[in-house]
Amino acid sequence: MLLLQLVSPERVLVEEQVDEVQIPGLDGYMGVLPGHAPLLSELMPGGVLTYRAGSGEKVFAVYGGFVEVQPDRVRILADFAERKEEINVEEARAQLSKVDPAALDEMMRAQAKVDAATKS
Repeated sequence: MLLLQLVSPERVLVEEQVDEVQIPGLDGYMGVLPGHAPLLSELMPGGVLTYRAGSGEKVFAVYGGFVEVQPDRVRILADFAERKEEINVEEARAQLSKVDPAALDEMMRAQAKVDAATKS
């Protein structure tokens, strides 16, 4: 088991024991299991974080920040994060359609919301 801590400047979103975490690192997605080698990474400007605890899976849209991985814990300090259940998919799609394609970070954040909200 891993202790997963996901925090944003506004709140603590997760602090629980989990079996596995999929993290949107700056260089791509990474899977973390108990006993993982230590590492530090930036998070993508917009990505989907998932974790599994028992038979359930939880999904979050995360926007920027950092992750620290130790063999027994994962700490994620996100600039902003939202639970899948908190995202209104219609609003997220409307937001994505209005984004200027030149604003890559904004576009990635909007896409992350859509991806998290529609992940099954």
